[in-house]
Amino acid sequence: MPDIVGTRSDATRLALLGGAPVGAPERPAFPRITDRARRRVDAALADGAMPEVANRLVGLSNAHPAIGEAEAAIAAWHGVDRCLTTSTGEASLHACLIGLEITGGAEVITTPYTYGCSTSPILHNDAVPVFVDVDPVTGLLDPAAVEAAIGPRTEAILVTHIYGQPADMTALRAIADRHGLALVEDGSQAHGARHRGTRVGAFGDAAGFSCMGGKLLATTEAGYMVTRRDDVYWKTVISCQHAGNAEVPGRAAEAGFPSDLNPFVDSLIYSYRINVLSAILLTEQLAKLDEENANRTRNRDALVGMLADVPSISAPVYPDDDEPVYHIVSLNFEPEHAGISKATYLKALAAEGAPVFSYVETPLHRLERLRPQTRAPRVMWTDRITRAGIDYSALELPGCDHKVERSIEMSWNWIDDDPAAMRRLADCFEKVDAQLPALREHEQRHGHGALSAG
Repeated sequence: MPDIVGTRSDATRLALLGGAPVGAPERPAFPRITDRARRRVDAALADGAMPEVANRLVGLSNAHPAIGEAEAAIAAWHGVDRCLTTSTGEASLHACLIGLEITGGAEVITTPYTYGCSTSPILHNDAVPVFVDVDPVTGLLDPAAVEAAIGPRTEAILVTHIYGQPADMTALRAIADRHGLALVEDGSQAHGARHRGTRVGAFGDAAGFSCMGGKLLATTEAGYMVTRRDDVYWKTVISCQHAGNAEVPGRAAEAGFPSDLNPFVDSLIYSYRINVLSAILLTEQLAKLDEENANRTRNRDALVGMLADVPSISAPVYPDDDEPVYHIVSLNFEPEHAGISKATYLKALAAEGAPVFSYVETPLHRLERLRPQTRAPRVMWTDRITRAGIDYSALELPGCDHKVERSIEMSWNWIDDDPAAMRRLADCFEKVDAQLPALREHEQRHGHGALSAG
């Protein structure tokens, strides 16, 4: 049975302790697919569609009109020369490392505060991740920590624009140039974010983006690599995309393919190509992305303004010349004020209807499968990590620990301007903050994490 604390009314008593919840605001359906996009997908599936294409549902290069259209639109939107569509966001990051030839035990400095798909491409390409610390407020890679970690085997930096927050690409680009390193961006949560007026993806030697159904630029399952470097593009395509044949042309038949790569065009590839239907969706979804991002930002800023007088929570503050986008909104719990554990605070918010969670519960350097001599099932990186002699579990990364301990996230698919929904979310936080004494009393009697809703 939930505790009944004092004589508070059912409306003010926390839902976690038996009261009535504030209630979750209604979320918009996401992803939102337009009628035009559905018609185009339906037409691609129809018999007789695309008579100029030998097989309308097989696209091996930008010779297919749907793929060519998507890649041209994305490259122009990012302000870069080349786009290569891929099957997933992880595939796009692996493609970046393949095109840059980061392999053979090369070390890649990267962040431990992220989802594993940002790091597994390093491992898949026979390279070694070197984890360094992050900013304790944003979780973004710390440029000073990056430069301090550069060693004789360092060949690249892989930076993640986590939650849609742009990393300090001015500093990271300067570090990479100073030390002759490749710079790779993971923009899978940051389509459209800007650093000093430039969209992320245009700073690195290559950048990868995810376009699965939950991302800002949402299809079914897809991704893309963007790069300013022709050599990276062509070295990527011979290992990541189909060579093609006379009937269905592949990447080697694209204009400008370097003749010196012809001897290496074969069938030893990763099949990372996009499907045609997702390529159509990419073009259509991109056309409305800026508007949806603007509404996400408007909603986030409204909520943060409403939470200004809730001292148990704080929001990152960004430089004036940076423009985040919000795939996920990240806030920071302030335990010194709250006097309770984050676990209890999350449970109380969730019981009221706030869709809160912790995105990174375990930083990557603490994962069992990255330990040398692990007893986990062997995979392609097991022996490489052992030979590298790196014990990630021994790393002390206080900024990362601080962010993990305090970070609270909400998926942010609020793609319509919705002040009423933001007010409802703020009400959840305000109610919990007002009833912190009841939560402290319960934790004192039952311990952290002992609470359960209703």
